[in-house]
Amino acid sequence: MSKFLSNPAANRVIQGHIAILAANIIFGSNIPIAKAVMPAYMEAFAMAFFRTIGAMLLFWIASAFVKWERVPPRDLIRLFFAAMFGILMNQMLFVKGLEYISPIEAAIVVTFTPILTMLLSALFLKEPITFKKAIGVLLGLSGAVYMIVSSASPGDAQTAAGTATAGESSRHFIGLTLCIVSGLSYAIYLTAFKPVIQRYSSITIMKWMFLFGSCISFPITFRYVQRIDFSAWQPLTYVQIGYVVASATFLTYLLIPVAQQRLRPTTLSVYNYIQPITATTIALIWGMDHFTWPKVIATILVFTGVYIVTQSKSRAQLDAERQAA
Repeated sequence: MSKFLSNPAANRVIQGHIAILAANIIFGSNIPIAKAVMPAYMEAFAMAFFRTIGAMLLFWIASAFVKWERVPPRDLIRLFFAAMFGILMNQMLFVKGLEYISPIEAAIVVTFTPILTMLLSALFLKEPITFKKAIGVLLGLSGAVYMIVSSASPGDAQTAAGTATAGESSRHFIGLTLCIVSGLSYAIYLTAFKPVIQRYSSITIMKWMFLFGSCISFPITFRYVQRIDFSAWQPLTYVQIGYVVASATFLTYLLIPVAQQRLRPTTLSVYNYIQPITATTIALIWGMDHFTWPKVIATILVFTGVYIVTQSKSRAQLDAERQAA
């Protein structure tokens, strides 16, 4: 064991696992915390404003205490598009979708990201799609589709007052769809931008990405901040928003590049398992949500699909087997 830990390469892998594990625990706990704030105290895009602007300020302050890294224009362009997929689309679509669905449903949808990442790894990184991967993709896709279809019907939207209206059902459907597209954008970020992420430190990468993200999102999100009734905020509200900005945005996006530089995209995405476990535990403890049969069935299908996909062999493993043969 000590020999393994003394290996620099092994230590880098361990650091990557610790970083992505911590990030997903924080992401998972963020789902019910953000849901407690939205829409009671602010709209989704107002939350996106605080996340992007707040994290941007924290990353640029942090950059003053580390060695300056020069980023050439061609990589700044790449980081601009990385910000589009990894921050703007990922965050804004997710928080908007979270306005319309429950924390547990959002956490279940997040588990679909590993399947998307596996497909995009084949496209961008030439990872093979084996029979196992195909079966896993179909199972995971069926779980996500089943959740959307069941949410669009009134059967799963019953309340004590009666059946949900068509408008509520439609918003529920939109919320799930937005969260799925958010997961797709994050999967694109993990795979397509891995080469540029490996060249710089986490702070350098994120200070530029959040600067680009803030410049683009500010005209869209600031008007929602102007609608906030700050007089209605409780002391706990400030704590919750502070957690979303400092922990679920700044800290997590500081940890993700550390993991990206040390682990494969498919390995990173597998840690999304932690999010529904964390979010579900907190949501149930707080009495914010409960499981229904469609959610249970969708969870089983998605988790089974992701498990099968991640059990398939990587390109490096297949190449090693061919060389050995």
